[in-house]
Amino acid sequence: MQPAVVLAGDIGRSDNGEGTLDRDEGFEEFYRATRHRVVTVLYALGGDLYEAQDAAQEAYVRAWQRWQRISEYDDPEAWVRVVSHRLLQNRWRKIRNGITAHRRHGPATAVGPPSENTVALVGALRRLPREQREAIVLYHLADLSVADIATQTGVPVGTVKARLARGRQAMAPLLGTTLPEEVSNA
Repeated sequence: MQPAVVLAGDIGRSDNGEGTLDRDEGFEEFYRATRHRVVTVLYALGGDLYEAQDAAQEAYVRAWQRWQRISEYDDPEAWVRVVSHRLLQNRWRKIRNGITAHRRHGPATAVGPPSENTVALVGALRRLPREQREAIVLYHLADLSVADIATQTGVPVGTVKARLARGRQAMAPLLGTTLPEEVSNA
């Protein structure tokens, strides 16, 4: 079975009004004549057909973008092979560096499930209108002042205060609690 590389179709191609394409159509012939060899070489070098196809496709896209210059080379296929091999090596390098970093730092510490309080808080916040939820989160979780929230959201300070008060009143019954002001008024 022959490995197939799919060039990104007609991306970037446009008709100049006379029915001809802006890019030299010689690229299509070059691509058809060389794609199998390039992918085969990359596959043999790397052992992964899909990685070979991806690297070749990226190299052919780059060659197409520079086709006017590359078509003048003695061996444009060599340029594509070199570029695609470098792309393949860069992918391997990134994977290797990721594995090295993982070994150095070890696996991430396991995070337990959220507490019942966290689940209740998130559920209550979801039931608030967006503006109230935003004001409460920015004030209580991000520790922003009322003035900073007003600046960030583009509303007057009084509006932020009203959203905070209404949001707290709406959340209290959802969390099964009462607000401190309600205790003193009782």
